[in-house]
Amino acid sequence: MIRSLLYATDLGLYAPYVMQHALTLARAFNAELYVIHAVEPMGLFAESVLQSYLDESTLTNLQNQGVTTVMANIEQKVLASFREELGEGQQDLALIRAVRVRQGDPAEVILDQAERLAVDLVIVGSHSQGAGAEIPLGRTAARVLQLSKVPVYMVPLSQHLGRRKA
Repeated sequence: MIRSLLYATDLGLYAPYVMQHALTLARAFNAELYVIHAVEPMGLFAESVLQSYLDESTLTNLQNQGVTTVMANIEQKVLASFREELGEGQQDLALIRAVRVRQGDPAEVILDQAERLAVDLVIVGSHSQGAGAEIPLGRTAARVLQLSKVPVYMVPLSQHLGRRKA
């Protein structure tokens, strides 16, 4: 029985297409839908640049409060984009139990949230926004498929890419 779903989004070009699959499944199973977006941590280069321009207390403050603010803003933007994409399908928003933005390696964030939320199914796209159709499976999707303790519903974006070109 599927009672809860976790839709992992990269907020890329094909995210609305994958979201439609997630919403269709949530409606079909009358299941709660959780949405997760992972933000990769700041790289060493960016951190070293900031260190050269900011004093230690400002940098610490930025790391502590700035990241929290950025995550909250991303969550609000995700919800706003859902409202915009759904248009008249606003009742579908009621299927979304929570939108979460977490910092970390995308596959680890997705797997961690799947476990914490005890979902019955994880929904991912087969590629990230930057991967082309020549790559059969994106890095995050492959790792989620390999390591997930619950079933994974993978939306093949190469199929969607083919339809868009026609």
